Amino acid sequence: MEKTEWTENVILADADYADRVAFDLTVNFERMLGRRIPQADMAQWTECVALDGGLQEGSHEVQVILVHDRQARELKNFAPGKYEELNGKAFSGRLGEFTFTTVQTEEMAGKADLLSDMLQVIGHQEGVKRLMLIVADQQLDGLRPLLKRIDSDSRRTTVFTMQPVQGGAFRHELLGYSLMAALGISGKEIDEKLNR
Repeated sequence: MEKTEWTENVILADADYADRVAFDLTVNFERMLGRRIPQADMAQWTECVALDGGLQEGSHEVQVILVHDRQARELKNFAPGKYEELNGKAFSGRLGEFTFTTVQTEEMAGKADLLSDMLQVIGHQEGVKRLMLIVADQQLDGLRPLLKRIDSDSRRTTVFTMQPVQGGAFRHELLGYSLMAALGISGKEIDEKLNR
């Protein structure tokens, strides 16, 4: 990652965590709605994350960094989901171009260390104006000191978790909303099912 040319917008995600959440949502909503839930649309999910992170429609560049365990070969609940196929690929949408980089953990460095190291690198890049971080609730505690130094008047940091987060020098969004949109689950459909 040393030679990376950083864009103004970066999504840094614990991909294994996002995949587990997508699986849990799929199982729960298939029962609730009585229908099969398709795999999450990767392009739609990353666009929803960017929107929740404050990006407006336009011609932006967004780097999507997917950190995953060494033994994982794919996101099983996303399409496309194979890390090998995602790495180095890009798509253009209503917000601009999204470019994917996949990063696997090493034998000596676990995911917490890798995420921490990457946050430090991103935090020192003056060109990065918007950071969107997707981590498990329990991972956040170890990253809070770094996030406190990263967020500033010139950089907007948004953290996505599944539980509301108190305090912190960052904005917070619930991860479930962007994943539900990517899984094709609408609030209207849920309301109709619950009000029958």
